[in-house]
Amino acid sequence: MKRSYPLWFIVLVLLMSCSGAKQSKSDPLYGHAWQLEYIDVANSSMDLLFPDKKPEITFEKESGNVTGNSGCNGYSAPYSLDEKGIQFGEPGPSTLMYCGEGENHFRNFMRAAEQWKLTADGKLELIASGAVVLRFKKTTS
Repeated sequence: MKRSYPLWFIVLVLLMSCSGAKQSKSDPLYGHAWQLEYIDVANSSMDLLFPDKKPEITFEKESGNVTGNSGCNGYSAPYSLDEKGIQFGEPGPSTLMYCGEGENHFRNFMRAAEQWKLTADGKLELIASGAVVLRFKKTTS
């Protein structure tokens, strides 16, 4: 009787490698915050819109929420995404400080976002009506 252990072992290893956890395209979104570096507001600069603090967003995979600040006030909102599409729900309770119009633009663009993509240089872009409205870079902290 011939032993075929080596052959079975190779088949088993191949099956296990094929059934391993597949990494989703969205996985790079998680585990860090994203800081806003571009907003599609004509005739205005990031420094004028957000003089004290740039908005940030953090995706929480388990809870299905994003958290962060919109340049002044903190926020938390539900989100859903797939390979290309994204949708943000209404932010929950927030502090109510007024810090200029930048915050309103930021929140409006978040609600308008329909698609997302990661660029070749690792930036996160949110897209509405076919145009990039918000672009973020990974934070180092």
